[in-house]
Amino acid sequence: MLTTAAASRLNIAWDEARAAGMSEPELLLYRSNLLGSDKRVTNYGGGNTSAKVMQKDPLTGEDVEVLWVKGSGGDVGTIAMDGFATLYMEKLRALKGIYRGVEFEDEMVGYLPHCTFNLNQRAASIDTPLHAYVPKAHVDHMHPDAIIAIAAAENSRELTREIFGREIGWLPWKRPGYELGLWLEKFCQENPDARGVVLESHGLFTWGDTARECFETTVEIINRAIEWFEGKGEGKPAFGGAKHQPLDAAARREIAGALMPAIRGMVSSDQHMVGHFDDGERVLEFVCSSRLKELAALGTSCPDHFLRTKIRPLVIGFDPARPDTSATLKELSQAIARYREDYAAYYERCKRPGSPPMRNPNPVVFLIPGVGMITFAKDKATARISGEFYTNAINVMRGASSVSTYRGLPEQEAFDIEYWLLEEAKLQRMPKPKSLAGRIALVTGGAGGIGSAIADRLLREGACVVLADIDRQALGETAELLSGRYSNDVMRAVAMDVTREDAVEAAYLAAAVEYGGVDILVSNAGIASSAPVEETSLDLWNKNMSILSTGYFLVSRAAFRIMKAQGIGGSIIFIASKNGLAASPGASAYCTAKASEIHLARCLALEGAPEGIRVNVVNPDAVLKGSKIWSGDWLKERADAYGKDTSELEEHYRQRSLLKRSVLPEDIAEATYFFASEASAKSTGNIVNVDAGNVQAFTR
Repeated sequence: MLTTAAASRLNIAWDEARAAGMSEPELLLYRSNLLGSDKRVTNYGGGNTSAKVMQKDPLTGEDVEVLWVKGSGGDVGTIAMDGFATLYMEKLRALKGIYRGVEFEDEMVGYLPHCTFNLNQRAASIDTPLHAYVPKAHVDHMHPDAIIAIAAAENSRELTREIFGREIGWLPWKRPGYELGLWLEKFCQENPDARGVVLESHGLFTWGDTARECFETTVEIINRAIEWFEGKGEGKPAFGGAKHQPLDAAARREIAGALMPAIRGMVSSDQHMVGHFDDGERVLEFVCSSRLKELAALGTSCPDHFLRTKIRPLVIGFDPARPDTSATLKELSQAIARYREDYAAYYERCKRPGSPPMRNPNPVVFLIPGVGMITFAKDKATARISGEFYTNAINVMRGASSVSTYRGLPEQEAFDIEYWLLEEAKLQRMPKPKSLAGRIALVTGGAGGIGSAIADRLLREGACVVLADIDRQALGETAELLSGRYSNDVMRAVAMDVTREDAVEAAYLAAAVEYGGVDILVSNAGIASSAPVEETSLDLWNKNMSILSTGYFLVSRAAFRIMKAQGIGGSIIFIASKNGLAASPGASAYCTAKASEIHLARCLALEGAPEGIRVNVVNPDAVLKGSKIWSGDWLKERADAYGKDTSELEEHYRQRSLLKRSVLPEDIAEATYFFASEASAKSTGNIVNVDAGNVQAFTR
């Protein structure tokens, strides 16, 4: 962070007691994780670290020098030992003999596997030569905001000299690769006392003879840059001062919730996108500033930034002094269309023979004056990380423009990074997306046995899930369990009473702000009651109707609204009951309410079809395992209705079924997944009974 707060200094320190006794590779891991623990040092996936280590060759038994370096695609903050590539230094040096010059430098990446030590399968990154040819045992390459702010300034060379003297050198912009590795080597040979180098528009390299020396040099240099900016920027308004005042937090959230589903629909034509909203202090300062449009148009500088965010964001026309969300929504389509046209023109201007085909031309980053920043990507983690990277870019612009003139990368250089064939090869190696990747599901009654099993099944297939339940304690426990299993990014929990309009609307607002919308509604909230009709009170009747009929109506109505705003279809699945088709003795309120659910689904299937919204029903029966409805009086009431002891009820249900099998929550989840997935893309208005066979419930 480039602020005047003392807390802006890095506060990470080497623990010698912890490091004592570690091997050199273990010290490299310790150093890497420590540096990656603070996002001001480098962002997720950015930067790399290395160590040159003497090890025994597994073939000859002789000691050889081995380069340990962060492998391709890793993250220094979370890397483990298997995240490092290992290569023979002797072979890496031998590559100089076959290097044909800068126009052929990309082919050198194909030689790196021939240098592998000990059959290590971790792929070496394109930055490997940059570490190999620095004649020091330990090397750090980081992307600190404070350093990139220097590197992205118009007079970055002069600023580097002013701040660091001859301790830290400077090299002009050069795309990462083999040639830059040779540049670094030459710099070190000509400047043997230097402790590092600033790479223009890129980042920082530092080195040392020991892991601790290298780490402490990296931290010291970053803190000196932060301190220098604090002295220079004191009392100066950032970004030319404020043009707008931010709206209050609730209003920002409401506007983001209104805009995100519409934007999501516009950018999801090729694949479903997931959104992220950020209205943090640094973002608000930028989007409310007088230089917002000017600086945003310049694009980002560091390659790691624009690979995640595209070369520049889209600034949405919105006046927080006269907020008019409806007018903004009307203009959004044209604004995004213009962005696509501009991006296509950029591609045509800059493409080279052999360039990969143009990728998705939609913006990734959306900036809204007075409100914040929205990012969209193929999954939640990528959307969140893209936002983090653009926040880093904001910090860089803040710093550079406060002491000089901020300068983004030249357009052709930016294109050559974005459409680099080596980057394209990395994209092609990515695993195939799961079947529900990019989909967002809301599951009511999510803390019960059936609801949690459904959520688990959808998460397993790559969906983001908003879990809703009236039971706050059980909801928290279930959400914690599933978040631990799948990650915090893909799981959100909202307390919701399905019979209250305000609670339902709040849940859908949460889904819109957290993920961008809703594609899948699983309406599963329920109760169960049993009583002879003459003993059924009006309160009991109304309670069944309120939760099982009105509640299903309210959550479906809200789903229709958000799905129509997105314009990319959707799937609604009602978890009804066999009792909605087949009457049961002593349960008239429950059976009637369940029948209402089924008929509501039929009506909604008719209304939803023109919009691509499918509505289907899963009818469970006798799901005892984990089901909350069996924890109350329902168990005894149903046992009494059939003249059975409660311990005999599960066997009774099994034996009365045609297949003589128990029905489990996982069985209901599997049927729900079928209706949520593209496997049922041509099914709407259908009912699937998951009851082990009950002739009375046959639909025809």
